[in-house]
Amino acid sequence: MSSPTALHRGATPSAHLVTLDSCPHAAAAARTATHGFLASLRPPVDPGAADAVVLVVSELVTNAVRHARGPSCSLRLAVCGDAVAVAVSDGCPDPPVARRPDVDGDRGGFGWPMVRQLAIATSVCPTPYGKTVHALLPYRRHGSETAACAERSRPPAP
Repeated sequence: MSSPTALHRGATPSAHLVTLDSCPHAAAAARTATHGFLASLRPPVDPGAADAVVLVVSELVTNAVRHARGPSCSLRLAVCGDAVAVAVSDGCPDPPVARRPDVDGDRGGFGWPMVRQLAIATSVCPTPYGKTVHALLPYRRHGSETAACAERSRPPAP
């Protein structure tokens, strides 16, 4: 994992960027970086909201490592009003696909539906090198700023 880059505005970071090697430990490194980012926010993040953000980050990074199969992926965390914007970029252009969860085996299928359930908004944007999956999660209380961020995070209409 390369070292994280934090972009600061005052005492509270406004964004945090981490490049992760696509290896079995990437999700754990992403969770650690996310915990650090959330711990630095003021006012403090509600513990339940923090758990949801960490879970979404873990799922998105796991999916990037498992399905994109590139050498690395990146995680960007940013504050947007009363929400945390999560963005995971990888080298595969294919969007996540919701599929029937494999409750008896080890093929998964739980992650993307769970991300979509926990997030205020999700989007998948193609990039020149693959895609970026975005999820917006509340970290304090719902408010007009959060709704405005959800509206801004939607991809443009075709």
